[in-house]
Amino acid sequence: MTNVSGVMDELRGLLGTMTAPVINEIERGAIRRYAEAVGDPNPLYTDIEFARKSRYGEVISPPGFFGWAMKVTTGAIEVMAPVFAALINGGLIRILDAGREYEFFLPVRAGDRLAWYAKFADVKEREGKSGLMVLITMEITYVNIHGNRVAVSRQTFIAR
Repeated sequence: MTNVSGVMDELRGLLGTMTAPVINEIERGAIRRYAEAVGDPNPLYTDIEFARKSRYGEVISPPGFFGWAMKVTTGAIEVMAPVFAALINGGLIRILDAGREYEFFLPVRAGDRLAWYAKFADVKEREGKSGLMVLITMEITYVNIHGNRVAVSRQTFIAR
């Protein structure tokens, strides 16, 4: 039997849990390969001369590409594991990825280094057609070397 009130108490206690920052390097070659993989022909992502003449002055990353971590890390799993454990232990074993949204603030240029950290940002109860469900939101914030937010990614999961 599902004990949603007990699960919600446990999840509220985990709200705000964050990972340590991870550093990503943004390389031109990685930007180009990502743009090619997603089929985006924008020359700002692949043509160095074109990009240098643009207002950005350098090749930039397509939306959603934030480089590669400089060292192996468990990353967002550090935050997600106890959240999912609470859901499963509470009987909420059907977990659906409900999507991801991005909020972009600054362009990411080749040669940038970004720090990112994951946070358990929100939890809500909702009544659906098939009963009570829990919505959880994980947030990843990307910050450049100047301390400016570059982007925020929010991923929502639905558990029943």
